[in-house]
Amino acid sequence: MSDENKSCSVPSTGEPVAMQSTTPMWIIVTTLILLFIGGVYFDRHSGWFDVKVYSPYSSAENLEAYQPKSSEGAFIARGKKTYEAVCGTCHGPDGLGKPDQAPPLAGSEWVTSKGINRLIHIPLVGIAGPISVAGKDWNMNMAAMGAALPDEDLAAVLSYIRSSWGNKASSIESDDIKKVRATIGVGAQPVTVEALMKLPE
Repeated sequence: MSDENKSCSVPSTGEPVAMQSTTPMWIIVTTLILLFIGGVYFDRHSGWFDVKVYSPYSSAENLEAYQPKSSEGAFIARGKKTYEAVCGTCHGPDGLGKPDQAPPLAGSEWVTSKGINRLIHIPLVGIAGPISVAGKDWNMNMAAMGAALPDEDLAAVLSYIRSSWGNKASSIESDDIKKVRATIGVGAQPVTVEALMKLPE
């Protein structure tokens, strides 16, 4: 009996009647295997669910940290990271300072001065006593927070604060830090504003 005769038969009335037949198991198994392989391939090569694409970010700043940067952008980003770890506790992440604790860096004439010598001295040796910042008097002591930082990191921090929160001043190079550090020597005491003003700008 042929395959056609197995799937349908012609009764004596002459009308064809459809008969029930089953799909071979190997076709079902092969189809499922191909679907599985295709799904794995699609998942690995399409980017869907890839952590690099769909990783959850908590903020725009967090996302910005993963964006490619130019050499200047990378330098400023490095300064921001170091600033937030070392300086931001007192001066604030927004550079506005904290009442009775630390003066603002945003709009500070000490930060945006054309010369950089006095600015570099402050984090390298610290500052003691009264100081006027942005028209307000402060009486404070600041430790030499930058003394332990590598030259490149301190240059990045100072460049970051000179170009953030509305400040518009030139960047500082690691060689600038190295030169000032060499003139200070080891064990320097915090400087007063009077002593600071005697230094060349």
